[in-house]
Amino acid sequence: MPFSVDEIAEHPHFLGALRDYSSSLRQQFDGAPRLSRMMASHQRWLLSQAALALDLEYDPSQPSSGLTTTNLREIVTTTSAASRNTVLNFLDQLLSYKFVRIAGDPYRRPKRYEATDISLAAMFQWLVTNLRLLDSLDGGGRVSQLLAKPELFRLIQPQIAHRTCHCPAWREPPNRVAHFLWTEAGGLVMDEMVRRATDLNSELDGYPIGRVDARSLSEQFMISRTHLQRLLRKAVDLGCLAYVDDAKSGFVLKRAFLEEYCHWQAIKFAVVDFAFEAICGPVRLSLREPQRNTLREA
Repeated sequence: MPFSVDEIAEHPHFLGALRDYSSSLRQQFDGAPRLSRMMASHQRWLLSQAALALDLEYDPSQPSSGLTTTNLREIVTTTSAASRNTVLNFLDQLLSYKFVRIAGDPYRRPKRYEATDISLAAMFQWLVTNLRLLDSLDGGGRVSQLLAKPELFRLIQPQIAHRTCHCPAWREPPNRVAHFLWTEAGGLVMDEMVRRATDLNSELDGYPIGRVDARSLSEQFMISRTHLQRLLRKAVDLGCLAYVDDAKSGFVLKRAFLEEYCHWQAIKFAVVDFAFEAICGPVRLSLREPQRNTLREA
């Protein structure tokens, strides 16, 4: 059986695995920053996943299938994930950055798009990174299975996309998580904070993450320093972060907020595990059972 949300969120090794996951995403961002920023807000994440799923599900015998403006709009507007204009702007950006190209006759209507190699490679690596986290929780061999048969990616990714887009708990993050994830590059900021959250300080009821250099980080993430500073100040007001002292020499990532974020992330990982098992079958029980016994009852 695939992991449940509670099993992942309550796993004693999940936070450490999520730190490693966040570090891996940061490395991927450094390797392809413009492409990574296309998934750095939750709305763009949903749009990216839905767009690729439509492309991978294209059926030549069904001319109206595939990644078209109409098909993408149908998925995201019916779930209130984005507006019609947002869909149009998103596809225009993908096309201008050469993350997609027009397939076939450019004058054909409806115009169909297809992902370029750089987009396919990036999403494949994203799936590997997600499966690696799941493997670290139960000793499973999901990554090795995928690498042995990379064509399975084309079946797994659409399952993930459709299930996450139609899952209200994932599509609509809790308010404090949404404060970061619905903003430009907010996902990158969250990854950076989780990556730094290594030691729990009981007196501070959180994880000291050090000083955030707004100038340096805003340049790295290609956002305005004012936007980042406003994001962090509001996070303090919401109880996501706290200052270490009055001198504001550093931040503490509050334990309750991090637990909230972990539970929300667990929803996505449970979907990934379900999709993998639906396509590839269960991981070896001989590897999973000893690890599963360490979980608390949900």
